[in-house]
Amino acid sequence: MKYKTNGVCAPFIDFDIDDEKRLHNVRFSGGCPGNRQAISTLVEGMHVDEAIKKLEGIQCRNGTSCADQLAKGLQKALREATAK
Repeated sequence: MKYKTNGVCAPFIDFDIDDEKRLHNVRFSGGCPGNRQAISTLVEGMHVDEAIKKLEGIQCRNGTSCADQLAKGLQKALREATAK
């Protein structure tokens, strides 16, 4: 999924969710290289619900962060999967 972010340096976050709701291949477009690499590495293989719980609400600027935006993108992906 490609998620358009709001309020952070990285304009997009791409990620895959497998059939067991595990997160894979998180890729931030832009943003701080160290931050995006750290987040991507730490959440690889993590269950989506756990990632949301850990990342949601983390703030950097504008009341959000790359981690928080990833949580929002994951929530959107879950909503869309449920709607199908």
